[in-house]
Amino acid sequence: MNDYERAHAMAVRQFGAECAVLLRADGSFPLKKPGELALFGGGARRTVKGGTGSGEVNSRYSVTIEEGLEKAGFTITSKTWLDGYDRICDAARRDFIRSLKQQARAHHTLAILESMGAAMPEPEYHLPLNGKGDTAVYVLSRISGEGSDRKAAPGDVLLTETEKHDILRLNEQYGNFLLVLNVGGVVDLSPVMEVGNILLLSQLGAETGNILADLILGKSFPSGRLATTWSAWADYADLGDFGGRDETRYREGVYVGYRYFDAVGKRALFPFGYGLGYTSFAFSAHHAKADGETVTVSVNIQNTGACRGKETAQLYVSPPQGQIHKPLQTLAAFAKTGTLEPGESEMLTLSFRMRELASYDEHRAAWVLEPGDYVLCLGKNSRDTEPVAILRLDREVITRQCRNALGKPDFSDWKPEQRAEALPDVEILHITADEIPTESVNYDLHHEIDPLVRCLSDEELCLVNIGAFTPGLGPLSVIGDASKTVAGAAGETVNRLKDKGIPALVMADGPAGLRLSRQYTVDEKGAHGLGQALPESMMELLPGVAKWLLNRLTGGGKPKGEIREQNCTAIPIGTAIAQSWNPTLAEACGDLVRDEMERFGVHLWLAPALNLHRDIRCGRNFEYFSEDPLITGKMAAAIVRGVQRHKGCGATVKHFCANNQETNRYYSNSQISERALRELYLKGFEIAVRESDPCALMTSYNLLNGVHTSERRDLLEQVLRAEFGYNGIVMTDWLSASTSARGCKYGSPRADRIAAAGNDLTMPGCSADLKAMLRGLRDGTLTRTQLEINATRIYRMAKGLTEHE
Repeated sequence: MNDYERAHAMAVRQFGAECAVLLRADGSFPLKKPGELALFGGGARRTVKGGTGSGEVNSRYSVTIEEGLEKAGFTITSKTWLDGYDRICDAARRDFIRSLKQQARAHHTLAILESMGAAMPEPEYHLPLNGKGDTAVYVLSRISGEGSDRKAAPGDVLLTETEKHDILRLNEQYGNFLLVLNVGGVVDLSPVMEVGNILLLSQLGAETGNILADLILGKSFPSGRLATTWSAWADYADLGDFGGRDETRYREGVYVGYRYFDAVGKRALFPFGYGLGYTSFAFSAHHAKADGETVTVSVNIQNTGACRGKETAQLYVSPPQGQIHKPLQTLAAFAKTGTLEPGESEMLTLSFRMRELASYDEHRAAWVLEPGDYVLCLGKNSRDTEPVAILRLDREVITRQCRNALGKPDFSDWKPEQRAEALPDVEILHITADEIPTESVNYDLHHEIDPLVRCLSDEELCLVNIGAFTPGLGPLSVIGDASKTVAGAAGETVNRLKDKGIPALVMADGPAGLRLSRQYTVDEKGAHGLGQALPESMMELLPGVAKWLLNRLTGGGKPKGEIREQNCTAIPIGTAIAQSWNPTLAEACGDLVRDEMERFGVHLWLAPALNLHRDIRCGRNFEYFSEDPLITGKMAAAIVRGVQRHKGCGATVKHFCANNQETNRYYSNSQISERALRELYLKGFEIAVRESDPCALMTSYNLLNGVHTSERRDLLEQVLRAEFGYNGIVMTDWLSASTSARGCKYGSPRADRIAAAGNDLTMPGCSADLKAMLRGLRDGTLTRTQLEINATRIYRMAKGLTEHE
């Protein structure tokens, strides 16, 4: 390995431990030293470092849990079981791929299109649980990915009968037993809750196996906290739609995640914010104060146990129930200690502004703070808190006057029955409405047009508004021409106008690290990746002829010239990063990616992804952070800051917005009330925009209340630019005018309508997009002025990111 790879691997190994969440502990772990260990479960050898699709990172290596434990000095005594499982799993995989191809033929489509991201459920089997030693580890593993959603079925969200049997049997059979969850999303653990030690390891990138070994031996310690509520499948809300082909109605409104569990008085198996450690902590010396509209709570946290550790303080606010129906409580602030040795303590300060507690009133198109008592509750998770103060607001405040936008759903949001709560006997802090400023929004935006852009022809302007493509390329026009500059990069902005002074930007996918070709060659036509052109999870679904053709079209075959390498580091998935509850760690992850962007010549990283965990079945939840918009926005902003420390590197927050399912993702219409949109699904983006100023933002595939997000001018100009103050470029997700909408209620987005909405860049670009824009100029659906505004933003962004080269 190169020096940078070693340094990055060491960093990920340190990051990862802080992302792991200890759910159950009986004191058996950590172990004092390595020895004999019986290892079982699907993730032991087939450890998942991250999800599939855009989340796949072509790292040089990936340490499995078996490898990590053996490197740490453990002797694995269950090799016979592991060998037997491999044979069973290989046969099940062959059957699974065969069934996907048969299904695609029956539907007259390609398996790679119909089954993208489909995960094979864990098979049922019977193998003897033999293995010497007093210690056993069972690694329960799940994988999901872009293009398919998870299912509430055995082997996915639910445990298989085999898993239940083996886990419970091992728990009885071994003195020290640890259930390890190598998963990217929630699994229903209700059948195995008698297990004394459960570790949510998550999917922590290339170093996953080494990280677990460090945790088991106490070389590091878990300090993660859940960023999503974990419970039995039957406990989750079934109020809204999920997985609908054409319409998905978000009837639950603002009651998502812990807000729903609170509303119906249901206690989850593991509530939002929950997590244990190898030690214990005590909270003391609470103090709350209000300085104008800024509220601050300080708390002393002491390590009262016998091991090192970190603790997270979480501050929730219970608002008054006035004319606007509100959740019982909302996360308002959080903070995490540094490493505390036994007996050590640290004073933490948590703060927020009163305006951040406002609710959106659709009738008045305004953010409103209703008068009354706001109860501050401090604790270790959403259910383990105690009141520390009351904020008493004397009268109503409209914190921001807006304009309604974004369309309307065909339903009214669900509202739970209100419950009267007695006020606690704590200090009351009086806040007057005059202390809270009212924000005004200037919707009359001024857009500059650069003189260089004014000199471009109509066709040249259109090309600036479209990703780089090669005319007449054929099949690759559908997925976009891969970057000619950096092998394996997702695409580029226009590269035909460099003589006009417009530089090209290179974009790389991968929210868990850069996704590039590991090996490549360079000739007069550019860089050519060696090996598979598509992620492994997609390649196995292609017919043999299609694999050969794709290999030829992407420069495959016998390599010519010197073979070069660009090895990228797989970092923890987004959900795992959020589980750290540590924005400093998130920023360090972004800085690691930034270093590799500079090394390989990438200008824009197509990450972070910050859609909410609305439903635990969403196939891309592993890429996203949380069910809560505050922690989502804070973590995304931190990653963006890490990436953009260097002026030549930019981040792209995505998918804007309401991309909360993968089923029919190109044509599914998300119906959501304006209040739910603004309070949940847009809030994380607003936090990220205001706190980190990302270079780029990507719209989502789905429609929003009947219109594709990429074509919603009210979403992009009124909300994003005017209200949030966003100044960067906006691009589409990777779509194409060649995509078919057959059998769907809604049609495809169109490049001319996309540009007219103020969406600067249609990606990845193809000849049909150019024709659509030119046609739009002729028929009036698109103006040259709008194209010039879009092109100015792209040109100035490209100039800023490339001027140091």
